[in-house]
Amino acid sequence: MAGNYEDRDGKIWMNGKFVEWRDAQVHVLTHAMHYASSVFEGERAYNGKIFKSVEHSERLIKSAELLDMEAPYSVEEIEQAKYAVLKENGLEDAYVRAVIWRGAGEDMGVASSKNPVCMAVAAWEWGSYYGDAKMLGAKLDIATWKRPSPETIPTAAKAAGLYMICTISKHQAEAKGCSDALFMDYRGYVAEATSANIFFVKDGEVHTPNPDAILNGLTRQTVIKMLEEKGVKVNVRHILPEELGDFEQCWLTGTAAEVTPVRQIGDYHFEVGDLTRDITESYDKLVRS
Repeated sequence: MAGNYEDRDGKIWMNGKFVEWRDAQVHVLTHAMHYASSVFEGERAYNGKIFKSVEHSERLIKSAELLDMEAPYSVEEIEQAKYAVLKENGLEDAYVRAVIWRGAGEDMGVASSKNPVCMAVAAWEWGSYYGDAKMLGAKLDIATWKRPSPETIPTAAKAAGLYMICTISKHQAEAKGCSDALFMDYRGYVAEATSANIFFVKDGEVHTPNPDAILNGLTRQTVIKMLEEKGVKVNVRHILPEELGDFEQCWLTGTAAEVTPVRQIGDYHFEVGDLTRDITESYDKLVRS
């Protein structure tokens, strides 16, 4: 589906009913627009089935709780809404976006307990997130911003406010001809890309950052389980940036990214090796099974 995201045909589920795509709007004084009181999930449907759908719905509700919002719908109701959106729009292979936010109401300051909590679900066709990098390997810049401490912001929530530095860093990366940017965390350890977790390979073993200051992605968890089932040792640990030169292979994971090989991070180069290709193909088979 091409074109401007506000000017498309189709239906969006919004607060319990379908509205025309172009009519799915909110007021300019919506609290989320001013104070980032919004959480969301990005999901992919394959052959009409949303991968890890229930887990995504559960995390959406948990994210809302972490931002002191009570989700207006249960897991079961969210599940029904997501599949209804696919059906209403005639989609089987699609990206699904569910979002919960504080709307406009009596409060227009930092506090917003008097404002309604709203929810919407949209879906659209979306190909490879990184384009040709899915096959050739992505090139990553190293971000100047760092992922924050869990003591400063609820890093376990998939919250809109956490993506502010992601947008800035991805813009800077694209200006340099890169697909994405790699963050360090507040302590200086390797963290994640702007919207994907990261894995490295050395001497047949896999290394991935400890998710103690980043979102523990559902795709990340899936890939770790797949690797362990293949008998590959996975080291979940703090990784120093100077270790990047020691690794042979690298890939990103995420619902949008799926499994995407990485060929370069800054001045460090990686091969798209056998294990990277194997886990990429295995993940593609799993989500379509």
